[in-house]
Amino acid sequence: MSVVKSNMKMTKRQRQPLLKEKIDENPFITDDALAEHFQVSVQTIRLDRLEMNIPEVRERIKYVAKQQYDTVKALPVEEIIGEVVDLELDHYAISILDIGSDHVFSRTGIARGHHLFAQANSLAVAVINDELALTANADVSFKRQVNNGERVVCKAKVENIREKRTIVAITSFVEQEEVFSGTFSMFRDESAEGGAESDEISS
Repeated sequence: MSVVKSNMKMTKRQRQPLLKEKIDENPFITDDALAEHFQVSVQTIRLDRLEMNIPEVRERIKYVAKQQYDTVKALPVEEIIGEVVDLELDHYAISILDIGSDHVFSRTGIARGHHLFAQANSLAVAVINDELALTANADVSFKRQVNNGERVVCKAKVENIREKRTIVAITSFVEQEEVFSGTFSMFRDESAEGGAESDEISS
């Protein structure tokens, strides 16, 4: 995350428009991250938000979630790892996962990799416009460690729909830094539209 650097402290009048711009750019950003970015205290950020009538991050997340146009078909929402905040079936989806003490190794505070994979895998299932969606295979890469207290924003994009298979690209970020990526090949029902006429499936 880039940090505002200046020899002179930014005034409230200078900071607040930039703060609003930063939140508009990333509704999921926390007060802690904003405080680090603007090199002020968390309390200053909270006061700025109150003055500008900008809700806290949880309320912003709820607002974004209400803008969803579609409903998950392939699995119950409570089985998705993370909170889905945007979804257009067979196109894209976004979820967030706040890393807590139950996600990390107790000695290091580093998130266990299977939680990042589970968030990505369940979002790849959720984005499929079919009641039957299963992971056939996945090619994944962990870019850097994720630590306790960080928020992972996971984005799924459907890249190709074929008979019985859908290819979903996943990228996960902490702030603007990529921490995980993967390509998931998903089984789907034979009736999926846009499929090839051949029964042969290439991975």
